[in-house]
Amino acid sequence: MKLSCRTIISLLLLFLSSSITNAEDLEDPSSSSSSSSSIISRFQRYLQINTAQPTPNYEESTQFILSQAKSLSLEAQTFEFVQSKPFILLKWPGSNPNLPSILLNSHTDVVPVEHEKWSHPPFGAHLDSLGNIYARGSQDMKCVGMQYLEAIRKLKASGFHPLRSVYLSFVPDEEIGGHDGVEKFVDSDVFTNMNLGIVLDEGLASPSEDYRVFYAERSTRWLVIKATGQPGHGAKLYDNSAMENLFKSIESVRRFRASQFDLVKAGLKAEGEVVSINMAFLKAGTLSPTGFVMNLQPSEAQAGFDIRVPPTADPESLERRIAGEWAPASRNMTFEVVLHSLKLYSSDP
Repeated sequence: MKLSCRTIISLLLLFLSSSITNAEDLEDPSSSSSSSSSIISRFQRYLQINTAQPTPNYEESTQFILSQAKSLSLEAQTFEFVQSKPFILLKWPGSNPNLPSILLNSHTDVVPVEHEKWSHPPFGAHLDSLGNIYARGSQDMKCVGMQYLEAIRKLKASGFHPLRSVYLSFVPDEEIGGHDGVEKFVDSDVFTNMNLGIVLDEGLASPSEDYRVFYAERSTRWLVIKATGQPGHGAKLYDNSAMENLFKSIESVRRFRASQFDLVKAGLKAEGEVVSINMAFLKAGTLSPTGFVMNLQPSEAQAGFDIRVPPTADPESLERRIAGEWAPASRNMTFEVVLHSLKLYSSDP
């Protein structure tokens, strides 16, 4: 059966949006591997692999992905552009390999967890009576990686053969910038020879049957602002103390954040169309064996911010705001961008 790229994508999206929640409606009763319980079980096994940064268990997750590829008779390659950070590339060959191909991308690593804050173990993949699964990575983004595989499993079971080749990539270190995984991949001959026409990546989890497709992404900046000032007794008032100057910056950042958020609340902008900024940490104070020294003003104070910049924003304007308003040298302040993702561009929707 010959289908256009648009039709293939539509089919994949149809299966992606229903592969888990509506598996009963699609399964072949004679195939145990396509049953709802089997789909959930495979998803749980993937979630139970602890791939949290900074020490993800890539060895176990790689073996799991390769076992799924083998069960689907997909071609599989593993690359290590950086040692101990495996990049897995699967391929479902199309009948016309000269056509531009499709890449379905997901990442295997997940963000760290505070175990004591979870109602169920974060790598237990507990399934409750309502069908909810509790696990780190259940949304970001092991669900998408498994939905890709389950979509292909069902398409293959139906006898479908793609006209163009379909690739699946399972990449490392996305949660810490992707510099050792996908960034090196796109600079490789492997990537060039794939002749890609379209890539699907993560988006937002949907509570409904609608599968939203986005055509742009915000780039990431992790900003650390540092203030210095004269240390002194806690009872004395000083101009331009480290804490005072840092609080001025935090308030300025807060006002900017509120102005961006107001656009979203008013319906004038979508969430992905504004600059988002959230404070991730606050570090200050002088430590003692019994805690913090309460009667001493510290000489240094720091705050970290997670900033996401849409392709439509002016990055130079943001940089001027950081240097002139949020961390001005006139207030004994410095700043560092500890992570700066590649500049991304929107495509024609």
